[in-house]
Amino acid sequence: MSERIGIYPGTFDPITLGHADIIRRGSKLVDRLIIGVTTNPSKNPMFSTDERMEMVRREVTNLGLGNVEIVGFNALLMKFARAQGASVIVRGLRAVADFEYEYQMAGMNQQLDAEIETIFLMADVSLQPIASKLVKEIALFGGDITPFVSKEVCEDVVARVEKIGRLGDY
Repeated sequence: MSERIGIYPGTFDPITLGHADIIRRGSKLVDRLIIGVTTNPSKNPMFSTDERMEMVRREVTNLGLGNVEIVGFNALLMKFARAQGASVIVRGLRAVADFEYEYQMAGMNQQLDAEIETIFLMADVSLQPIASKLVKEIALFGGDITPFVSKEVCEDVVARVEKIGRLGDY
């Protein structure tokens, strides 16, 4: 039997507790889970690809998952998945709005390669509101992000905000 390889793609800017939950749970469904850290032209990242990959690598190490690896990519997801020998794309869902977008993307991906299945994992109820975009906004306005990211990621984000400057006081 061949090895079942899954891809969990994302920008992870920054990686949140919600991402870590999907990584932990997704790693149980495949023999090898590749975290594909990518760029997204529609997003303005706070961290470089290398910095994000290092954050993800550190979080995966802290989770103690031996079947997870981190790979950066800047290509069409289905081409990347084929190149990695993946048969599964893992996606996390938080809310109905996520489902609509992810459903459309899964349909497009199926048209590109019907051999690669997309599976959806519902975010843990306690983690559903967490989004990287909101974590960055909270941090930029001086709010507490500790409920949403690990201690180490919090330190990374706070250091970056100190470097680029906080936004408004009122």
